Amino acid sequence: MVKKYEWYPTDDEKKTFKRHTPKAPKERKSAQPGQVLILLAGRFRGKRVICLKQLKSGLLAVTGPYKVNGVPVKRVHHAYTLSTSTKVDLKGVKLDSINDDTFKKEKVAKAAKTHKFLAADAPKNTTSDARKKLQKDVDGAIMKNLKDKLVKKYLGARFTLTKNDAPHELKF
Repeated sequence: MVKKYEWYPTDDEKKTFKRHTPKAPKERKSAQPGQVLILLAGRFRGKRVICLKQLKSGLLAVTGPYKVNGVPVKRVHHAYTLSTSTKVDLKGVKLDSINDDTFKKEKVAKAAKTHKFLAADAPKNTTSDARKKLQKDVDGAIMKNLKDKLVKKYLGARFTLTKNDAPHELKF
């Protein structure tokens, strides 16, 4: 038995679907500006970094400082960080210029197919002068505040776990 419908939708009627709208990111209480964090993933995993601020996208802006442990000013998702109890004073650091647009990559023209095989002719990735200046300004102000040699040594040391470490019992 087939139910008889009085009305059938036409083919040209447009259906609107409910789309996902991103919510505002949550502020993470343990990732305050000046807090020392440990990176858990990516190229710099195991490095200790200083949290500069939380960006509008929800990502954290962090720096090494570059001179201490080689980590540049970069964006990191807070899920890939581990907070420590150590704090660094950010007095004198200008964070106004750091936003999501700071980290956008510049568009580069696509390389020809011959460039894929000839690596010498391929365009090289370089850091912009604005990014170098930002790194120098931020790190210079932080280094003035890092007077304690133990904190510098702590930031330069990598975080690792050995066979006998119990991570649930460690206090960071």
